[in-house]
Amino acid sequence: QVQVVESGGGLVQPGESWRLSCVVSSTFVTIKAMDWFRQSPGKQRRLVARITSDGETNYANSVEGRFTISMDVSKRTTYLQMNDLRLDDTAVYYCNAELLDQSGIQYLGDFWGQGTQVTVSS
Repeated sequence: QVQVVESGGGLVQPGESWRLSCVVSSTFVTIKAMDWFRQSPGKQRRLVARITSDGETNYANSVEGRFTISMDVSKRTTYLQMNDLRLDDTAVYYCNAELLDQSGIQYLGDFWGQGTQVTVSS
């Protein structure tokens, strides 16, 4: 069974930096891409950043230049480095893993983590 587990949430002051991590538990899958989404109270869950196994990245306009997504394929782990945090970055951050089977051919689907809370407050 595949599990996706985020870690690193916490309370941060505006302007500070913070890093989130997300690991895919199973070794019997191939990672196609990994994404970070976030959801604030009363708002829709929105894509923050995405990285493919080839290293291609894309970001939401609101975080471009402040956040960096990276992936260690050997550790099946993705990171979200967040710099210059703002009050409106406060949200539950969710990791999504887009997975293929071990051969890398069949798409298995999206696997979501439970989310980790990041609160930016002075």
